[in-house]
Amino acid sequence: MATYVHFTNEQKERARRTDLVAFLEKQGEEVKRAGSEYEWRDGFGKVSIRGNLWFHQYEREGGDAIDFVKKFYDKNYPEAIEFLLGEKGGELKTAAPVEKKKDGVFELPKKNETSHRAYAYLLRRRKIDQDVLTTFFRCKLIFESEKYHNAVFVGYDKSGKPVHAHLRGTGTQSTFKGNAAYGNPGYSFHWNGKSDRLYLFEAPIDMLSFISLHKKGWKEHSYAACCGVSDRVAMQMLEDHPNIKKVCICLDNDEEGHRSSKRMSENLKAKGVETEILVPKSKDWNEDLVRQEKAEEEKQEEEAEEEAPCPALVQSL
Repeated sequence: MATYVHFTNEQKERARRTDLVAFLEKQGEEVKRAGSEYEWRDGFGKVSIRGNLWFHQYEREGGDAIDFVKKFYDKNYPEAIEFLLGEKGGELKTAAPVEKKKDGVFELPKKNETSHRAYAYLLRRRKIDQDVLTTFFRCKLIFESEKYHNAVFVGYDKSGKPVHAHLRGTGTQSTFKGNAAYGNPGYSFHWNGKSDRLYLFEAPIDMLSFISLHKKGWKEHSYAACCGVSDRVAMQMLEDHPNIKKVCICLDNDEEGHRSSKRMSENLKAKGVETEILVPKSKDWNEDLVRQEKAEEEKQEEEAEEEAPCPALVQSL
């Protein structure tokens, strides 16, 4: 006969609010900071963590600390609570309520008066084509935040309301990137075209890089950045734009990108959508673009040197 374990409401709430970063570190797991959130990998994909809440980017599933232990530690409900309360792992700190002050409402970061820094970062360091870049800034799809001067990539819903924002640091040493809180990932950074083709990317800079590499007639097609490796934006684009019949999956050239591309392709094919997987030559599309631009600059320098007159000949004349 199974033993019934009784927990008080206070015990259940304390277990539910366990800080997952502290919990994972106590188990010897590696957790990395990613903007305002943390990331942990379960062996199959990336799990985003904030306080006691989590979301699996591949499986599009999430919950609180109790749900986390049930799923990833193969516990039932009583076992998960026991584990979190410290019966088998020691006392753990409780997470503070997650950003209750804004009542879960998405807000764009405050805009800087100009976007000079963000524009220069994308143009000079990331080598995004100037015409492409100007189009996205003029369409208010990119701007510079007042605080930290991040490049902000905006996602609008079908009514034209901003509902998602991906932020990228523009400082010389900055590696910051992350999504603004409470955004709708189904409407992450994207461009709507009229053709039957959608190109899908991991990040906004990859998307802009690909367009720069394949600039001819680019406005005719649709493009979307997952801001991760979830296919939610692809599913939303297909729902909102029935003209799309084919999705070109353009994720990073690494193990995770390959695995995610295969999974997305299978999911889309199951819905009757034609797919094609495109792989960059380097690690990602921006590396391809930067290498191409560097090669062209070196070629131009060599040609300039060949055309320059010999100094000795100039003196003799």
